[in-house]
Amino acid sequence: MPTWCPDLLTGVRARANTSIRASAGLTRDPPPMCNDPEEAYGDVYGVARLVHGELPSMLVGGLGSLFFQMLHPLAMAGVADHSRYQDDPLGRLLQTANFINATTYGTRSQARAAIERVLKVHDYVHGVSADGVAYDANDPHLLLWVHCAEISMFLSGYRRFGKRRLSDDEADQYVAEMMPLARDLGVLAPPATVAELDATLLSFRHELHLIPEGAVARDFIAYGLMKSRLQRVVYRLFVLSAWALLPRWAQATLGVRTNALADRLFIRPATHVVCALFRLAIPPVVQFARPSPPSTATT
Repeated sequence: MPTWCPDLLTGVRARANTSIRASAGLTRDPPPMCNDPEEAYGDVYGVARLVHGELPSMLVGGLGSLFFQMLHPLAMAGVADHSRYQDDPLGRLLQTANFINATTYGTRSQARAAIERVLKVHDYVHGVSADGVAYDANDPHLLLWVHCAEISMFLSGYRRFGKRRLSDDEADQYVAEMMPLARDLGVLAPPATVAELDATLLSFRHELHLIPEGAVARDFIAYGLMKSRLQRVVYRLFVLSAWALLPRWAQATLGVRTNALADRLFIRPATHVVCALFRLAIPPVVQFARPSPPSTATT
């Protein structure tokens, strides 16, 4: 290979990295990771670092979490009344990414500061929905819905489009690793396993319906973010893949349809290709191997 080829490839990769991150609103490099188990907020050997450390599957899962969360009328009322998501959607995405980075890869002090910022914002998010029902962003029940919808989609996005396959035990571990964060945000009894997570989500089903503000948010997120033709094509793949992550009953409540055959033959394979290309430009976070305990064998 000519000596200029590695430099050319490095330059192309760097430009692609910058372009992809900018398209997703990630205009700044993330802060350095804390890899000291004594200082880190999360488990430095945990599954959360693996799941949250891969941008393309997190984008699919993040879209899925937004679509899922908007099905709760009180959660959506809070967003409609207090959020400027249509004015600065990428700015909101950056705030979310910064929060996930701080609580997944940051020190305890960095994570606590990020959590305190969220809690202060929540103090101002309260009101009455169009149906006359009071809502409060600090309501533990509503926080439980948001937490479960979010981690369910992050996990599903990684299990479908991530670089490596997660075992069922690793999936349970991910749910358990997210419990301390949920408690710090005000959730009283977060699920500890995937089975508990699925059961909790199902228990909310009777509360869910799409209010008019939710339909507006659904359509804006599905069609209103990307500008260039290439961005729109890739984004559309991610939206369709995000819808396919939702349970069938949630898709029906959201008012969207996914074609199982088209998903299996085209949407999912195409999304896998795009995710692989993303990983070439933005390598995933490498999971640390948990150190083995010292041997107690004697000679």
